[in-house]
Amino acid sequence: MSLRPSLLPALGVFAAAARHQNFAHAAEELHLTASAVSHHVRKLETSMGVSLFQRHARGVTLTGEGRLLADAAAAAVTDLEAVAASLGNTRDGGRLRINTLHSFAYCWLLPRLPRFLAAHPQVRLSIDAESALTRFDEGGPDLAIRHGPGHWQGLRAHHLMDDELFPVASPALPGIEAIAEPRQIAALPLLSDNALQGWRDWFRAGGLRGLRLPDMHLFSDSTDVMRAAVYGIGAALARKHIAMPYLQRYELVRLPGHSLKTRFAYYAVHPAHRPLTANAAMFVDWLKREAQDENTPLPPGA
Repeated sequence: MSLRPSLLPALGVFAAAARHQNFAHAAEELHLTASAVSHHVRKLETSMGVSLFQRHARGVTLTGEGRLLADAAAAAVTDLEAVAASLGNTRDGGRLRINTLHSFAYCWLLPRLPRFLAAHPQVRLSIDAESALTRFDEGGPDLAIRHGPGHWQGLRAHHLMDDELFPVASPALPGIEAIAEPRQIAALPLLSDNALQGWRDWFRAGGLRGLRLPDMHLFSDSTDVMRAAVYGIGAALARKHIAMPYLQRYELVRLPGHSLKTRFAYYAVHPAHRPLTANAAMFVDWLKREAQDENTPLPPGA
């Protein structure tokens, strides 16, 4: 059969349903109802005279014919998006949209960006720093940088660097001069954020169990924890890549004790079904090279 132009909307809906193999997830992506997705798929099946999905109590799975059409549809969408992306770059002057965490942007990314822009002066950046996971829809970011397990549904992840935790404090924090071993840190005022791993994990990994930890000062953002430590409010359990500029400027010092490898690492992510723009691919390569350099560039005169 020939694919009539009137079936193109149904084919686009089918491509999303095949990618998720879930009508409800496809409906959420396309801002439709699940019944509308089902209607489009039925229309396509009726017109083509084949079953594209097997329906069962737990959901849907592609048939052999459905897999063939899904592969062809995905390839066509990829080609179209690549062309659209190149047109968008031309129209938008090479703008690169990046979403990342505030702490990562402030402490690691921004100090390094002058080196990227010096090498690529034609690129214009839009950086959105927020704690919520971003949506890669129309007008959204080309790329996101996340601290996590490395696998997110529908996304391709490029590993940038691992991380580790160790204790830090202001050299002016009262009582710090008496800290000679990790156990004594429990007597200091302690700062904490909403991270998965915290002080109890660090003490336990060092073989220090049964310690009575004080009530901690809590912050929602790692950057705020670092600034609070700089102002001498307490000792912080710092991620290496977030703490590095403060250590280099001697605003913070490392306290005695081991480094605890974090369960999460840093990744650059983007939709698996959509190729990176030329600028985004170039930025990912640059991020990987920068991740090999642990020293944070400091501003002139720092």
